[in-house]
Amino acid sequence: MNRYLLPLLAVIVMIPIMVLGLGSDPSNLPSQYIGKPAPDFNLPMLTDPSRTVSTADLKGQVSLVNIWATWCVGCRAEHGFLMDLANSDIIPIYAINWRDNRPDALKFLSQLGNPYTASGFDGDGRVGIDWGVYGAPETFLINSEGMVVYRFTGPLNRMLWEQEFIPRIAELTN
Repeated sequence: MNRYLLPLLAVIVMIPIMVLGLGSDPSNLPSQYIGKPAPDFNLPMLTDPSRTVSTADLKGQVSLVNIWATWCVGCRAEHGFLMDLANSDIIPIYAINWRDNRPDALKFLSQLGNPYTASGFDGDGRVGIDWGVYGAPETFLINSEGMVVYRFTGPLNRMLWEQEFIPRIAELTN
């Protein structure tokens, strides 16, 4: 009888822990950079490796940095929305093509369109690590001073954009 009591108690203790953990929203993962300067980077551009995109490009305007990859299902899901957003000229979208293959990424953009002002190629993933990326897609809102204001993990869509980004952008531009 006692040999069943200990496992039963362990299960009873673990259930609330699991429920609380599973109930958390993965899109609200914390970022060590909220309120701090965006991590420095200088990457070759995906479309033209002889040119670079860097942290300096983010300064002077409110912008987005979108972490994406061709192997990422969520990146494909959000791509249509990013195209609409880019066509609206609301905000420049910079990108970091993370842990990907350059030819695959170029083919992806050729087929689906390129919403990015510039996309840096981070083939080995080091810049993504510097940004604290957990996985793609992730999108960072950057203010005009180059500070990280907000981080969203997961695919963007119109509803999330209006709920999470528009109010923050309005605060930054007023």
